[in-house]
Amino acid sequence: MEYIKVTREMRLEETPLLDDFLYEAIFIPEGVAAPPRSIIENEDLQVYVKNFGQMPDDRCLVAVCDGKIVGAVWTRIMKDYGNIADDTPSLAMSLYKGYRHKGIGTELLKSMLQLLRKDGYKQVSLSVQKANYAVRLYRKAGFEVWKETPDEYIMVCRLAENRLPLQPL
Repeated sequence: MEYIKVTREMRLEETPLLDDFLYEAIFIPEGVAAPPRSIIENEDLQVYVKNFGQMPDDRCLVAVCDGKIVGAVWTRIMKDYGNIADDTPSLAMSLYKGYRHKGIGTELLKSMLQLLRKDGYKQVSLSVQKANYAVRLYRKAGFEVWKETPDEYIMVCRLAENRLPLQPL
């Protein structure tokens, strides 16, 4: 199995795959049963994928292995769990289970941060369960905890050269 380290932008006709990646992005703690796939129809989750590609701030990169899309990282400005400002895109990312812990997510995330920086965004945010192993990945990529709840972190990666201190809500 050969992994392609270079990511590419998702094509408009591929956006239905975001439903799969949205479901894969749901953190399921060890020993807990996975929710039904229909959970992604919840309005709070549909904000991540509905009409994706039709808004000017929508960005999506995919990882391809042996001709198959195996992971995606996407951003859009939306009122989601990780929203911190009207001009800050929120990030979501996931890989199919068999492709995790192989460096693919790191490559996807690095590529997305470079794209957002190039496009002039000053920061990007996300929401992640504290128990999710991805917290380590986000910290290594430069994300900092902006706000904390009992179960989640809202994290921010400042992309601009002149970084201002984080100001939580």
